Amino acid sequence: MKNYLAIDTSGDSLTVVAVKDGKTYERFIQDCAMKHSVTLMNEIDDLLTKEGLALNEFDFFACVVGAGSFTGIRIGISTVKGFAAVLKKPTLPVTSFDVLAYNGVETEQAEKTLCLVDALHDSYYVCGYQGGQVCVEPCYLTEEEVLALAKQGYTLRAGNVLPISEKVGVERVSIAKGLCNATVALAEKQAFGELAALYVRKSSAEINLGKGV
Repeated sequence: MKNYLAIDTSGDSLTVVAVKDGKTYERFIQDCAMKHSVTLMNEIDDLLTKEGLALNEFDFFACVVGAGSFTGIRIGISTVKGFAAVLKKPTLPVTSFDVLAYNGVETEQAEKTLCLVDALHDSYYVCGYQGGQVCVEPCYLTEEEVLALAKQGYTLRAGNVLPISEKVGVERVSIAKGLCNATVALAEKQAFGELAALYVRKSSAEINLGKGV
């Protein structure tokens, strides 16, 4: 299965990637925070129309399931689930950490890479990779905890400029390229399955509810 449509609505940006017969078509909007619900379908439709593509030509649909924006993740998952259900095609879950890991330095190398997603308030969603395998499970860390891991020999990687970049070097990579690479790699591993949101921690509303706020 080589033809696919993949989307990423998990962060401030919006990424749409379509691959058909070896050709890659991309749409990337850097600042799309809080606009995914009104922008995503228009971008997909415009891309398909401009390039002469149709949804039924894709073998599967991929979606970034988190970590990231709670609302953005739900928008992406519901959109892809809708396409897959109507067209009876498989879905491929991709994490935002996969997008960063399958980018820049190849994951097969021995270098230890710590993939970071901004969780705001000087905290981060984090996942570590080494030799193509997860060596630090997805977690929620403070800036101090991330800096401590960096001292253990991890290369930090992100798709956007992060506040922590002022204190330590962070390799910034292309989200669109990473989404392409991760989708291909995971499809080759037959990692197809149900799309389920990867929430590394509870939402602020859930946390406040637990505190009785």
